[in-house]
Amino acid sequence: MTTIPADPSRPRAGAGTADRRRSSAPLWLLARRVHFMAGLLVAPFLAVLALTGLAYAFTPQINDVLYGDELHVEAQTGNPRPLSDQVAAALAVHPDAHVTSVIPAEDPDRTTRVVLMGIDGLHQTGSHFSSESLTVYVDPYTGGVTGELVTVADRPPAQVWLRELHGNLHLGDFGRIYSEFVASWLPFIVLGGLVLWLGKRARGRSLRAVLVPSFTAKGRARNRSWHGVLGLWLAVGLLGISITGLTWSTYAGGRVDAAITAVNGKTPSLSPSEVAAVGSAEPIGFDRAVEVARSEGLQGELTLAPPHAAKEPFIVEESSEGLPIRKTAVAIDPYTEQVTARQGWEDYPLMAKLTSIGVDAHSGTLFGLANQLLLALLALGSLVLLGLGYRMWWQRRPTRSGRSSPPPVWRNLSVPMLVVVLLAAGALGWAMPVFGVTLVAFVLLDGTVNALRRRRARVSAV
Repeated sequence: MTTIPADPSRPRAGAGTADRRRSSAPLWLLARRVHFMAGLLVAPFLAVLALTGLAYAFTPQINDVLYGDELHVEAQTGNPRPLSDQVAAALAVHPDAHVTSVIPAEDPDRTTRVVLMGIDGLHQTGSHFSSESLTVYVDPYTGGVTGELVTVADRPPAQVWLRELHGNLHLGDFGRIYSEFVASWLPFIVLGGLVLWLGKRARGRSLRAVLVPSFTAKGRARNRSWHGVLGLWLAVGLLGISITGLTWSTYAGGRVDAAITAVNGKTPSLSPSEVAAVGSAEPIGFDRAVEVARSEGLQGELTLAPPHAAKEPFIVEESSEGLPIRKTAVAIDPYTEQVTARQGWEDYPLMAKLTSIGVDAHSGTLFGLANQLLLALLALGSLVLLGLGYRMWWQRRPTRSGRSSPPPVWRNLSVPMLVVVLLAAGALGWAMPVFGVTLVAFVLLDGTVNALRRRRARVSAV
């Protein structure tokens, strides 16, 4: 048999795979360190966010249970009373107040909400999202007042309380750092986990093993399988929640607002011109404003803001949540009934549309109950994911016999890659200041812990 000599220009069998493994090793080590270190420290805060977010997603149902007497009426077959009469009934209870907005009952079993200001004891901040109003609920059929609640941006007290709990743990601006901390780090934890788990596929794992958890593995291998598969299926949802959450965070949110403003992508606002009073003409009332708005094509739930001065227009806007998205607003001359300004969903820039859709999806209102259930699955799945992660850490913790902490990642990076990593970290730290500060803290903590362990190892070896 003739032996053919090997071609030295051709790579040996398996050499390409080995080369790829060596070239990807620094990335794999970096992903493992970020996923482990950040995941270990961020996980408790993420668990809090998941639990509070789960509760907040179901606030419509919670509101119906807690405030059923105020929000609901027995649906009747007769026609509702004129809207002006319903507003008058609310003002009769608080004659010194003034109406800021009215939300007529869209469903036959719902009350009309009349939002009042000028009442002592309400907390005013100048911000739409924190200023309190008094909402009076009126039965549209009888004209009777069913109750009243202190609300913020039309949110009843329980919803306001849960929103603050989810956003800042009722610690004010300082407390918002915790949610921004999680939202800033979560994408890197998720991406690091994907690098680790999908790397298993590159090392010969079957596609089924990557997508379906093992039911036969034991111990840490079983936990790793379920953790990896669950993380893979939850990755898109976790990234979406993180990115949308960052849009209204304190520091990163400010950077996002500046970037959106720079590209003219902010949510537009209706800017009507002043109107001129026509002789002794009386301004139109709420009922006629609704008729004009409907004739202009406005659908679903409407929010009416009456003029408070002779030169102000009547503002009517669509306020229904969910799909189809309705954002049309019109300004009506209260003397001539002419529409002087109009703004619709089509007038929103692309960035404003994406932000609006993302916020609605994040809060569970974009597509109703299905949106809420998806958020619930995401929250519960995240809690299971965290539990499995901590279980795996416990099984492989460095304090166990024969276990040692992983070596510093930076020693395994080439100089060019280290420069790229530092530049990327600097840019991300500027864009997300909470991420930047905590990244420095993580690096210092990681370096200190490894230094102490190496010193302890040297002492033990002597």
